[in-house]
Amino acid sequence: MMLAALIRKELLALIRDPHGLVALFLMPVAFIIIMSLALKDYYSPQTRTLPYALLDRDGGAQAQTLAAQWQADHGTPRQVPEEWRPALLSGQVRYVLTIEPGFSEAIASPATPPGVKVRMLADPGLEHALFRGTEAELAAAVGELRANAIQERFMGMVGQGANAIRNLVSAERVATRVRPTAVQQNVPAWLVFGMFFVVTAIASLFVQEARDGTLARLQAIGVPRRIQILAKALPYLGVNAVQAALMLAVGVWLMPLLGGEALQLAGIDWVALLLMLVMISFAAIGFALAIACLVRSHAQASALGATCNLLMAAIGGIMVPTFVMPAAMQAAAHWSPMNWALEGLLQVLLRSGDTLSVLPSAGKLAAFAALMWLAATLLFRRRMK
Repeated sequence: MMLAALIRKELLALIRDPHGLVALFLMPVAFIIIMSLALKDYYSPQTRTLPYALLDRDGGAQAQTLAAQWQADHGTPRQVPEEWRPALLSGQVRYVLTIEPGFSEAIASPATPPGVKVRMLADPGLEHALFRGTEAELAAAVGELRANAIQERFMGMVGQGANAIRNLVSAERVATRVRPTAVQQNVPAWLVFGMFFVVTAIASLFVQEARDGTLARLQAIGVPRRIQILAKALPYLGVNAVQAALMLAVGVWLMPLLGGEALQLAGIDWVALLLMLVMISFAAIGFALAIACLVRSHAQASALGATCNLLMAAIGGIMVPTFVMPAAMQAAAHWSPMNWALEGLLQVLLRSGDTLSVLPSAGKLAAFAALMWLAATLLFRRRMK
């Protein structure tokens, strides 16, 4: 009954703090929406929708194959005159693909091609990511043509020997349940950040109760310290659960309505997801309690809690994905609890991981949570003395 009464007190205090509720629920939702839409084209650049022109000055079989493949992937080219620069500079097309004479012969030849045989001339205002993406697609298409031509030549020379080699070699892309998208990356990232953001609410309420004498009165009537700490933690397990459900719902249902892609949850291991969410919640609340027992004022609570959260998020890959960080930053990311949380969620939501695959991340979070809860208990005991 004592624990239930204290939990009710915590929930009433949380409900009476509308600004805290906005920070806990609407802030991560806003981040998911803004960052998912802002990074939508980063994970899937829209190179295949750019208007372009194609000039085949070779006319050979290999040139026709390249032209047909490019049109199949990028749509029908725009018609422009031989002098194409005005059309490019006016924005009528974003790039011009020119297949120079001698392309087919150079593709089929085993020797190094003499000079450039395919040119891509782009609008000077074309975004860098789109330019490099289109360039990479063109290089891959030409490389595939040349590889096929040389392979056919080789097979014609050695006959069955080449077939034997092909039977010894296999190459395929590893398929996963979902492909990486901005939504698939940002929902788990900002879900983790939102769950750790309970530090501001817990620390602020703790400081307020210390200032108005609530903690002293509870101590005077004999409420055990462990009950006081537990009563502060349990309501926020529910808060974290609501946060997680809200963030996942935003990814699944709201993002498609706003022009983004939907978060894919079909076929995931729900036990693994639940395990990760519970461990993240324990770690976040333990960290929040340790900060709350350490600070002495609202200013300290706001500054220290928010600063630690932002540092863990920046280092841990929440704000910037770890795969675009330099090597030193990637190594530092492995020390951030938010990175452990994010990697575990991505293992489930992106890599089709099962319960066994998330145990390393869950174990690190459990150890961090235990350490933080121990620190909170010791700090609270010293404070009450």
